[in-house]
Amino acid sequence: MALNQVPPHPSEISRALFQEKGPMEVSTEEIPISPNNSASIFSHDKEHFLINSPYTDQNHLLDLRTLDAENALLSRALVRMRNVRPDYATAPYVETFNWDEIMEELRRLVRQHGHQWKETSFFIVAFRSRIPPETKYEDLGALDKGAHAEATASGGFLKYWFGFPDKDGRNLATCLWRSQEDAIKGGVGPGHRKAAAAARSLYSHWKIDRHRLIIRDDVQSWEIIDWE
Repeated sequence: MALNQVPPHPSEISRALFQEKGPMEVSTEEIPISPNNSASIFSHDKEHFLINSPYTDQNHLLDLRTLDAENALLSRALVRMRNVRPDYATAPYVETFNWDEIMEELRRLVRQHGHQWKETSFFIVAFRSRIPPETKYEDLGALDKGAHAEATASGGFLKYWFGFPDKDGRNLATCLWRSQEDAIKGGVGPGHRKAAAAARSLYSHWKIDRHRLIIRDDVQSWEIIDWE
């Protein structure tokens, strides 16, 4: 890990994310549908294990076979997730990422597999933090990686993204979970407890926001709202 790559740990993140609405244009691209390819929903580039975070070791990969079709397809679409503005540490969450592109990719996958998407909601967490100059980045990275492996093993951890701190030490990390219950379950292991105990000395400030991502039938529309 680069010394300036400072991830907030999932121990702080496994409790929150977003807001806003994003109507999507329907693509007219023709995509062939295979008659018996539903099983391939649970593989990406012919692999059942998906890289869904900055960590690429085997114990950090998402096993698509542990998910239902909606969660597996969204996880695959989230491979395209990227920030679209540099001030993500302070910018409104819904404006930070390429949600239009992600939803277009999700619709493409749904058509490709001939799947009838049913309305599904997902639990999102946004962790905004500030790192003081004296924080040892190597320690922070080690705690984050251990907590991420625990969260992956617990199940339902669809996506983890974190950025780089800005000139003032501010950063954003975000998780997308199958459900709030999965997020709670993923944050109770010893790695998370260790990371949480170290938070006061590692961060000068942190804030957690929780949101709900709703993707409606046939991926015709979506929105991000506060979690209530």
